[in-house]
Amino acid sequence: MLSKRIIPCLDVREGKTTKGIKFQNNVDIGDPVEMARFYYEAGADEIVFYDITASYEKRDIMIDVVRCVAETIFIPFSVGGGIRTVEDMRTVLLAGAEKISVNSAAVKSPEIISEGAKAFGSQCVVLGMDVKQVEKSEKIPSGYEIVINGGRTYMGIDALKWAIEGQERGAGEICLNSIDADGTREGYELNLTALISQNVDIPVIASGGAGKPDHLRDVLTKGSADAALIASMTHYGTYTVSEIKTYLDDQGVKVRMTW
Repeated sequence: MLSKRIIPCLDVREGKTTKGIKFQNNVDIGDPVEMARFYYEAGADEIVFYDITASYEKRDIMIDVVRCVAETIFIPFSVGGGIRTVEDMRTVLLAGAEKISVNSAAVKSPEIISEGAKAFGSQCVVLGMDVKQVEKSEKIPSGYEIVINGGRTYMGIDALKWAIEGQERGAGEICLNSIDADGTREGYELNLTALISQNVDIPVIASGGAGKPDHLRDVLTKGSADAALIASMTHYGTYTVSEIKTYLDDQGVKVRMTW
């Protein structure tokens, strides 16, 4: 069995790490380069960096910040936000990232997934999915709808259908974010995570809602996730990466111990 991964997430706005609740009321909390170094030294398995307003503002990602983070850490580093073309992907990879996360751009132009996978390999392409729970309907049979532009725009696309299509187009991984749970610290959306994880063959990273170590245990077991994104619970010093991993190890969840 592969070890489950613990992945701190740095949402970046105007060069600062920021955190909100359900994509609203964001507060700046630190420098992304310093925070990336801190998490790398603390034993994180990967780092995820999202330029959270790049797509909505229709601008390119802050490549200088990406480059500085990549020079600071020596673990896998995934970058998303404002990536609209294969050339954008190339720029981010050349800046030092190992993976590119496409979200809004992939919904608008799904061929970017297959083009990116062909150019750089599926292992480099992460399909980011921002999802909200809605009433089940003929169009949204799972009851989970894809939203884009930082949760601002409902797309009328069923989340399960989109996950399967993303895999078929060549995505090597899915980062699944529940906007309903995001920043609440009340636990991941287990039903959504299990629904996607059990219907695709590629790794699924659960995102949104982590507040306590047992939330990670639940999403990595009951939710069948391969990895869990964390933010608020460690950004504010409530828990450390080592405390989370020690708890998971004690609970029988296989994780990479680095101390």
